[in-house]
Amino acid sequence: MKDIRKYHYIYLLLCFGFLFSCKKKVEKEAYDFEQIKAKGELTIITLNSSTSYFIYKEEPMGYDYDLAQDFCDHYGLKLNVKVAESATKLLEMLGKGEGDLVAFAVPIQNELKDSITYAGLGQITHQILVQSANKGDTIIKDVPELLGKEVYVEENTKYHQRLLNLNAELGGGIKIHPVNEDTITSEDLIEMVSLGKIKYTICDEYIAKLNRTYYRNIDISLPVSFDQRASWAVRKDTPLLAKALDEWFAENDNTPVYKSITKKYFELSKLPFEGDYEVPKNLPKGAVSVYDELFRKHAKNTKYEWHFLAAICYHESRFQNNLTSWAGAAGIMGLMPRTAASLGLTSEDRMNPDLSIGAAVELLDRLDKIFRRINDIKEREKFLLAAYNAGNGHINDAQALAEKYGANPYVWEGNVKKYLELKGNPEYYNDPVCKSGYFRAGQTIQYVDAVLNTMERFKRISPQ
Repeated sequence: MKDIRKYHYIYLLLCFGFLFSCKKKVEKEAYDFEQIKAKGELTIITLNSSTSYFIYKEEPMGYDYDLAQDFCDHYGLKLNVKVAESATKLLEMLGKGEGDLVAFAVPIQNELKDSITYAGLGQITHQILVQSANKGDTIIKDVPELLGKEVYVEENTKYHQRLLNLNAELGGGIKIHPVNEDTITSEDLIEMVSLGKIKYTICDEYIAKLNRTYYRNIDISLPVSFDQRASWAVRKDTPLLAKALDEWFAENDNTPVYKSITKKYFELSKLPFEGDYEVPKNLPKGAVSVYDELFRKHAKNTKYEWHFLAAICYHESRFQNNLTSWAGAAGIMGLMPRTAASLGLTSEDRMNPDLSIGAAVELLDRLDKIFRRINDIKEREKFLLAAYNAGNGHINDAQALAEKYGANPYVWEGNVKKYLELKGNPEYYNDPVCKSGYFRAGQTIQYVDAVLNTMERFKRISPQ
């Protein structure tokens, strides 16, 4: 019996020795920036949002994404993206090794510094009051002026907590309206301020700045909290990656590329063209544009009326051939670089009206095949227009959501349109049936109606 125990102890010692040697071996096999460069790719973990990462017209975008892409371009790395379901999952996924870098503004907290290293993009932000700034509105310029005002915030968020604290600091008097509807987000509340449905809400400054590019009738000048520092983050065991990120940002935070990325998201207007079509005085009677013959040429032998192509063109460019949108869409048909390339056009070719219209017809044909199960051609046109404006991925997601929740995935009004609107909410864009993530649908929904209305107007002006 003693011999058996003796061998048992020896066996256990050998096992512990083996495990210890494996642990030492694992510790020696560090995975840091040198290994990332050798592998040739960097994986970021981020969130679907209007500031960090989203898909627009089938192209990945976002402030954090674009900066991470520029960092990767500098080192010749391929950028991979993993999307977390929530902010709390970001660091959990990083700790599990599911990515190399959290490309999202993580609040800087002392208790986290033992497990992560803050590196790369650093931000100093604060919460601000978003208020209506239409003609006749009185702009609040000091926090005590909030007394007696009705302020709407998402319930159980940091904005709600800040408003409660602020109310206590002022001795009470702010009329706080916590919104607990699952389908309402902070950005929805900002839109409600713009539409005049509510007067005030609170959000982070960088979110307010981005939304100011969509809504020009809001004021975002009043801070209501102290500054909060935030930064990208890496694991504690990747000090070389942290160093590379810090050095890169120190060298590049004043370059034209960095400035253009910042301007793209926080300064350039995202507003669509406004106003109804008016026939230019220099056009002959019955014409809607100088490109009418090209529209007729490319519509011939297709299922599309030339008025339909002309209406798309009008809402993409107002028939102007020298415009580039904030997202990079260019030419009279508003083609994105990647879309144009997939249709055989160079970036420069997009500025050739003939080539641009021809490529747009090819794109419509491609979308027509995707939505071929919608039998009614007039109904299908709505899907084609929505996909032309937003990319078919988001429309497919909305169809999948509609089907999941018992709506008709082949009907736009009250069905797919409804679920496209809901894709601005985490509960819906994080749903497993969604493949393209976050989307703000307001402009796409307006685009569909606007193009169809303009097409009918063009038919009246030029019946043939």
